[in-house]
Amino acid sequence: MTLDVMETIERHESVVRSYIRTFPKPFDRAQGVRIYDTDGNPYLDFFAGASVLNYGHNNPELKKVLLDYIESDRIVHSLDMASVARAEFLDAFNRYILEPRGMSYRVQFPGPTGTNAVEAALKIVRKVTERHKVLSFTNAFHGMTVGSLAVTGNAFKRRGAGFPLTYSESMPYDGYFGKDVDTIDYMDKLLADKGSGIDKPAAIITETVQGEGGLAACSMEWLKAVEDVCRKHDLLLVVDDIQTGNGRTGPYFSFEEAGISPDIVTVSKSISGYGLPLALTLVKPEHDIWEPGEHNGTFRGHNLAFATAKRALELYWSNDELQRETERKGQLIYSALQKIIDKYPAAGGEHRGRGMMRGIRFSADAEIAGTVSEVAFENGMIIETSGPEDDVLKLLPPLIISDEDLNIGLEIIDRAVGEALQRCSIS
Repeated sequence: MTLDVMETIERHESVVRSYIRTFPKPFDRAQGVRIYDTDGNPYLDFFAGASVLNYGHNNPELKKVLLDYIESDRIVHSLDMASVARAEFLDAFNRYILEPRGMSYRVQFPGPTGTNAVEAALKIVRKVTERHKVLSFTNAFHGMTVGSLAVTGNAFKRRGAGFPLTYSESMPYDGYFGKDVDTIDYMDKLLADKGSGIDKPAAIITETVQGEGGLAACSMEWLKAVEDVCRKHDLLLVVDDIQTGNGRTGPYFSFEEAGISPDIVTVSKSISGYGLPLALTLVKPEHDIWEPGEHNGTFRGHNLAFATAKRALELYWSNDELQRETERKGQLIYSALQKIIDKYPAAGGEHRGRGMMRGIRFSADAEIAGTVSEVAFENGMIIETSGPEDDVLKLLPPLIISDEDLNIGLEIIDRAVGEALQRCSIS
């Protein structure tokens, strides 16, 4: 019997699934920057698992490590007991990432996904400060579990909790009121004013580029000012680097250029390098005050992911070559998107993002972005949308993409924008 993949999923899986509706094909294989449907048709991947696959699909170097590990009957599941793979990853992460940047963090394995990392961060800032509120920002996204949702701005996702989300306050992100309004002064004033109605929070949590919130990118000056506010008011600073980290914006951490020193950093997505679940909560040593087992989980550390993550660090972060290439390709993307914006003025295009996390917001009609994604898919490309109105076309190609494939993708987007404007009756 030949299994009808789409019919089987439609019959048995929850209706909550979403990406299958945007990309309605059954996929079976993937290699490098392309995935293939069951008919063998290739699709250039400008989604990369929402930045999980920064080093491409089935990266051969990482695959070899994974297969060797499994073939050798190495331990796969060990909770938080000692394993060689765990220690080797910790040593590599310290040697290739933390030490060269002069950073001192204890590494916590909070669970397999990004929202686990955020939940651990929220718990530790409350434990350290003995305060409850956490400040987050408009259009923020930090995960789908209850604590993470409480510091997420998207109304649709917040409603999914099913009850009021509390112990958080939302502040305006950089540029939220336009370029002429200093949102730092606004926040600082509320924190300083005893009549503002804002209880003194434990921490501020922020993204440097709002991945799900429409690719709004804060300036490094604004980010430094957020840290200054934290120090002035005795708050902890949490940077959510889950989608922006692992080199997506150029440097390993997206906040490096600002010269700040967050108290806590959350990392996930591409840390395993191969698409295997792994998340980190990086905590300054003075804040690492957990009681043993106070925060735990069955999959808090995945040895297969440790093995591939260690190799990814060796391959891509033992020097600055990947960072320089990502920054160069980011400029190529910026230039190409700007040409598209200029070519189709009726779309009201506005550039968003940083590094190789870029996109176009279409102010003329929120439906343009989704239509571009649809047309691109028809032409062999997977690319998603972003923002509370899904009005931003979001580019997340693998960092290792060649210039040739990058240009092929950018040409598909150019043509797709033109076709989308016709379908949306915009001229």
